[in-house]
Amino acid sequence: MNEKNVRSIPELFGSMVFSQAQMRQRLPERVYDAWQQCLIQGTSLDRSIADEIAAAMKDWAIEKGATHYTHWFQPMTGFTAEKHDSFIAPNVPGTILMELSGKELSQGEADASSFPSGGLRATFEARGYTAWDPTSYAFIKDQTLYIPTIFCSYGGETLDKKTPLLRSMKQLDTQAVRILRLFGNTTVQHVTAQVGPEQEYFLIDKAMYRRREDLMLCGRTLFGAKPPKGQELDDHYYGAIKPRVASFMHELDQELWQVGVLAKTEHNEVAPAQHEIAPVYSDANSACDHNQLTMEFLKKVADRHDLVCLLHEKPFAGVNGSGKHDNWSLATDTGENLLKPGRTPSQNAQFLLFLAAFIKGVDEYQEMLRCCVSYPGNDHRLGGNEAPPAIVSIFLGDELTAILRSIIDGTAYVDITKKKLEIGVDTLPELPQDTTDRNRTSPLAFTGNKFEFRMLGSSQSIASPNVVLNTIMADELKQFADRLEKAESFHQALQELLRDTFRDHQRIIFDGNGYDDDWVQEAKRRGLSNLRDTVDCMPAYIDEKNVALFSRFGILTPEEMHARYEIHLENYCKVTAIEAATLRDMTLRGILPAVTRYTGDLAKGVVRKRQAEMATPCRVESYLVEQLDALSGDLLDACQAMSRALEAAPAADAGIDAARYYRDQVASRLEEMRSIIDRMEPLVGADYWPYPTYADILFSV
Repeated sequence: MNEKNVRSIPELFGSMVFSQAQMRQRLPERVYDAWQQCLIQGTSLDRSIADEIAAAMKDWAIEKGATHYTHWFQPMTGFTAEKHDSFIAPNVPGTILMELSGKELSQGEADASSFPSGGLRATFEARGYTAWDPTSYAFIKDQTLYIPTIFCSYGGETLDKKTPLLRSMKQLDTQAVRILRLFGNTTVQHVTAQVGPEQEYFLIDKAMYRRREDLMLCGRTLFGAKPPKGQELDDHYYGAIKPRVASFMHELDQELWQVGVLAKTEHNEVAPAQHEIAPVYSDANSACDHNQLTMEFLKKVADRHDLVCLLHEKPFAGVNGSGKHDNWSLATDTGENLLKPGRTPSQNAQFLLFLAAFIKGVDEYQEMLRCCVSYPGNDHRLGGNEAPPAIVSIFLGDELTAILRSIIDGTAYVDITKKKLEIGVDTLPELPQDTTDRNRTSPLAFTGNKFEFRMLGSSQSIASPNVVLNTIMADELKQFADRLEKAESFHQALQELLRDTFRDHQRIIFDGNGYDDDWVQEAKRRGLSNLRDTVDCMPAYIDEKNVALFSRFGILTPEEMHARYEIHLENYCKVTAIEAATLRDMTLRGILPAVTRYTGDLAKGVVRKRQAEMATPCRVESYLVEQLDALSGDLLDACQAMSRALEAAPAADAGIDAARYYRDQVASRLEEMRSIIDRMEPLVGADYWPYPTYADILFSV
């Protein structure tokens, strides 16, 4: 990047965002102040104030070339949705005005029956509403003003992912401030969950993609023999970025910076054709919006470069899949990170309390944390020795674990400088951020000033996992505040609370190798859950304890929890059915005819040799024909069994029994067919095999 471009980045960044700076510049002071009070107090805007904001927003958007506006929301599909309206309004005959009213800004209407609702909406009950989220800035994309909104039904039921996230952030804010008041902090007014989601993805050539029906319809390859070279040489991770990919990354940064996404880090990942982009931290709500934009721009920018971006968790068997590490922390409005060990005894006592709340919450709600990252794509990744295991645990590192052990035992602690300290709430030693190695096998790793939740899948919205983290933290902090506010001696009560909490929940702390088979047995001995897949995980959604948690804080009602349970089960069935039908069609239309043609030509060659009275024994042809004939028969049998399983399948919306059927009777046959096809592929001549191989695809860019 030349010097001119470097100087232009500050001007480019946020240039398509109706930011706080734009609002301060374009709005009258009283209107700007009213908007600020709305954010601080969580109150609604007066209609006249909304009208003035809408007018200023419209004028700014038109100056930027926008012709339309849309309420941009995040339904339960996990993607985003939008309906575009132009700014035009009729004026005197033959003329128009360009308008955006406060009503149009604040509320829109959308069909609520055509999105997943888990039974909250019937087909004939179509009305739904979108409502402006003033905490997330509007932006311009493709000549359209995008207004971030929530989405609910006519009856007020939550139908999106943003609403629970906003509610959980508010509850966490309230309880965290209560804790800070106990430590004498009267300055902080708000505490915000901060998130930095790392995003992994694959880039492949568009021409190769279009020749693979499974990639186009399912986002992953349903078969493919392992190539001679994959990631064995460790030469792709952090390797030199290829020019074509570098050009893509450069344009991606430009697009993201314009809409205010703090795209910071990019590099090659472990597998061939795999890469990563990571932003700077922002509040959880903005981080969620920005990650949705990042996934969208990854695909759109790739398309302009004749590439395809794959966000599926496991596009290719045999090489690493893609995840999305969710770096979660807590920040005050005065700039303090509450998960960063401090330099003073009081700061460290405070840090220990928030640490204790996190540990207790993860232990008590481990099934819900596992559940919130469960869906078909991630089933191929979790527990596969390339991502965290399916067992939830926390990594703290040697030094912090030793400090907790001293608190539990009531013994002296010797720090890394060999200084002996009695452990009490006011005597935790200064703790540098990087006193221990990282543990990439841990689902939840403390990395100095944050927890890295590593179980998320690459295609997943980060909203649901952060709703769970925020809510369990709010619950634990509330319990702590209730206990400490009643105590006669705060310091004594705090020390007892820390000791009791660390003692009772130490089973969730594990600093070892999560890939080791022994950990499975050790986790079982500790009483930790080991939920293998989505079907095993989903009952956690309607577990009485979890329903009570979310309803107690007003995050989701019991009905909304049950609806999400039904939505995820139905999605599992439908995704599995699509994959099964796709593999069946590719087998019958492409693979079996190609193999038949190849073996037929081999057999003809044998006949010709024998007619010519050649002395060769035709060992190669005979071997290939024999092997492929046997495998073809096995594949046909498996394919027919798949067809029968699909025909006998229950309706996708038939609940947990349907999901179990699709896992046991359909998904298992997908793996059986894959195994057969992967053994056939190396035996078939390259000119005959109908689809690009892994080597063709992974090394195409």
